Amino acid sequence: MSDVLLCTVCHSKNRVRQVPDGQVPVCARCQAALPWLHDGTDASFSSDIQASVLVLVDFWAPWCGPCRVMGPILEEIARERVGKVRVVKVNVDENPQSAAAFSVRSIPTLLLFHKGKQVDSMIGVVQKPALLQRLAAYG
Repeated sequence: MSDVLLCTVCHSKNRVRQVPDGQVPVCARCQAALPWLHDGTDASFSSDIQASVLVLVDFWAPWCGPCRVMGPILEEIARERVGKVRVVKVNVDENPQSAAAFSVRSIPTLLLFHKGKQVDSMIGVVQKPALLQRLAAYG
């Protein structure tokens, strides 16, 4: 499985298959760090939360109005905090095992992972300044 990440510097599309431990994805053309936002699955979840940067997991569904409010906020954070945060969006309808493993009962639910361990959780729409403050507490 691979993700296509858009470089915010040169605007080229980059197909990213896997990022080695301790690294962040970089643009093949200009070598700038890429905004790390992608869809997670039940199969990829355990590797998705392992990263050298903070990992913000968004449990969501396309029919959920508050989830649609969070989407653009998370995209902005991924673009603004390049090289510092990985945003993983997990559709709970398509990936029920990951949601069940973390007892997700309401969406959107945001979980924050640091070095592969859950360090924070938020339920419902979280305004961008409050979310940035929570991220800052971990790096």
